[in-house]
Amino acid sequence: MKIVVLLSRVPYPIEKGDKLRAYNFIKEMSKQHEIFLFAIDEGNTSQKSVNHLKQFCSEVKICHLSKVMILRNLFCTTFSKLPFQVGYFTSNSIKKQFDEFVSSVSPDHIFCQLVRVAEYVDNIVIDKTIDIQDTMSLNIKRSKKTRNIFLKPIYSIEAKRLAKYEHKIFDKFKNKIIISLPDRNSFPHENRSKIVVIPNGVDFNHYHPKSANKDVDVVFTGNMGYLPNVDGSLFLVNEILPILRKSKPDIKIMIAGTNPPRKLKALNSDNVIVTGWVNDITDCYARSKVFIAPMRVGTGLQNKLLEAMAMKLPCVTTPLANEALGAKSGKNIFIGKDAETLAKYILLLLGDSSAASSIAENGYAFVHEKYDWAKAGSQICNLL
Repeated sequence: MKIVVLLSRVPYPIEKGDKLRAYNFIKEMSKQHEIFLFAIDEGNTSQKSVNHLKQFCSEVKICHLSKVMILRNLFCTTFSKLPFQVGYFTSNSIKKQFDEFVSSVSPDHIFCQLVRVAEYVDNIVIDKTIDIQDTMSLNIKRSKKTRNIFLKPIYSIEAKRLAKYEHKIFDKFKNKIIISLPDRNSFPHENRSKIVVIPNGVDFNHYHPKSANKDVDVVFTGNMGYLPNVDGSLFLVNEILPILRKSKPDIKIMIAGTNPPRKLKALNSDNVIVTGWVNDITDCYARSKVFIAPMRVGTGLQNKLLEAMAMKLPCVTTPLANEALGAKSGKNIFIGKDAETLAKYILLLLGDSSAASSIAENGYAFVHEKYDWAKAGSQICNLL
């Protein structure tokens, strides 16, 4: 089949979870179908990135979304019923280019990622699939807890708009897919059971056990410009680290990932390293003894946990992050509800090599059994 893939971001280079999922879906679908990629770009995508994507795509069309367009979109959205997440990416000029792209390709199917792009396909009479990925209205509702008093009302409005919009666009797509069962169960539609759960996978050729000098005790990775990761980093340093230092004063924590805001950069100290962008995140995993995902807000599956487990790192996380993962506490992972419990498990893994080895081995086996991109790609192709 000819498949047009519509994305709100260019999926390469990969530094965000939605890009990771889109990239691997395109790669897997291209094994059975002809892919035509249409992606919106807020930055300046390099020709190198476009050439890389052309390995899997017959055509790659990138449309630039300028800051002026974004400001205009957000202003207009204020007076509409659209969620800001949707209005931000919706442009009449880009819509016109997308319509022309679809007309020139004459696809058999359109594959969209995230409700952000649903407006672009609203009136197109072609079979469509949407990768909802996670329940965005729930994500915004949870994120509201971490915002200041002035932003909370805006987040409340956005969560309500998103829930209505998610319900509205549900029946406009032939197929709906999502990352995890908890996200499906929280989706605001009475026929949510029709959404197909297709989890993320791991590139086991890239993420695998790797020898290195273990000069970091605890590592946390991710896109540090993403609110749930910012909150997790602050929780780790401000609440968990003081407890760890009582038993291990010289403990070394690494926060690794792109786009850390100023308040995360300010955490750098004798005990904390904030790396910013790194060329190869596997080096950060390899240098570390324990991985933690101290997530208190957010939705979906944490790719960082899959990657750490694939590299045989013993992992510690919260019930929220494990909801989608489905690992067994005390066997594949350790799960703690608060700073004291998370600190206790970190110290256990740092002090007991046998316990650390057991959790790491079981986590490694768990992720190899359950999370595979080839399996996810096969599910999508069967669905199409």
